[in-house]
Amino acid sequence: MTEARLKAGIIVQAAIRQAGMRGIPATVVRHGDDDAGQVYVVVNRGRDIGCVLLAPSRDYDTGKTVWRKPLGDEPVSEAEADAYIEKERRIDPDLWVLEIEDRNGWHPFDDM
Repeated sequence: MTEARLKAGIIVQAAIRQAGMRGIPATVVRHGDDDAGQVYVVVNRGRDIGCVLLAPSRDYDTGKTVWRKPLGDEPVSEAEADAYIEKERRIDPDLWVLEIEDRNGWHPFDDM
């Protein structure tokens, strides 16, 4: 059985609220479709470290949402993350982009 899918706007609002409760800046860089857009997350660890990109996916065994790192576990430049997102945006114009700024790499999707 698959997990019910939350609307993109609700996912983003919850992530921003969780970041705010920790005093971590979170910004909507691109507003997609409130209901059906995918949410991509850029975890910006600072100019000297780089970014980690998170994209939602389905676990085929459980049907639950999992967050994969399409550019790998190691941080990449902001330009590389932006280029990947732009490529995905051309495929899915409803795409959201949320940026979280935390040097330690925290993001709320470990908790969701």
